[in-house]
Amino acid sequence: MEKSFVFKFLGLNFDLTGIIGSTLMAAVVLFVCIWLSRKVEMKPNKKQNVLEALLDFTNNIVKDNVGDVDAQRHLSLYAFVLFLFIWFMNMLGLFLEVKAGDYMFVKSPTADPVTTMSFAMMTLLLSFTFGMQKFGVGGYWRNYAAPVSFLFPINMIEEITNFLTLSLRLYGNIYAGEVLLTLIGNSLAPSFGISTLILAAPLAMIWQGFSVFIGSIQAYVFVTLSMVYIGKKVTKE
Repeated sequence: MEKSFVFKFLGLNFDLTGIIGSTLMAAVVLFVCIWLSRKVEMKPNKKQNVLEALLDFTNNIVKDNVGDVDAQRHLSLYAFVLFLFIWFMNMLGLFLEVKAGDYMFVKSPTADPVTTMSFAMMTLLLSFTFGMQKFGVGGYWRNYAAPVSFLFPINMIEEITNFLTLSLRLYGNIYAGEVLLTLIGNSLAPSFGISTLILAAPLAMIWQGFSVFIGSIQAYVFVTLSMVYIGKKVTKE
């Protein structure tokens, strides 16, 4: 696999590959949302139906996993944007890769653990915020020791494992898919001339189709688990 291009600025490391991919997909999400929401009418047109179906889909994820009505209202937009952003990021590397020498300049940003950990950290911080708003700072920390105080360290460890599983599940699935596509294209296809080239073409197409399914499922799982974690913080057990 090619390396990501990292540069230093003011003593800090910046991953240009991740920045390009994330910015591209943020622009795509913005464009899609504006395009779908143009000319909103009482009698929905086809584009409006698609937008409403997407909103219903993410709203149902929120309602199914967050019991607090006030939190549901604030989380609806977060779930919608998070799902679209992750879905487009998962798809990027399946259809577009830009390489130069040993460096990769465009690939799926979610094939990088730093990106997925950033999303998981955002969810973790939101869960802290909603929990403290609901129970107050003292009440929130007391929930970690409920129903018995010796559960406090176990519940704290659970926070770390939730963060790791949320981020690494998404990263692992997307990274593995891109590695296999690279192996099919770069290793299998040219290995025995025309015969393996003919074999590799349909194999790559099948795997790309399967990766679209996996990328969609992973976007759904990430948003669902995010809502589950936040929902637990605003519910008294």
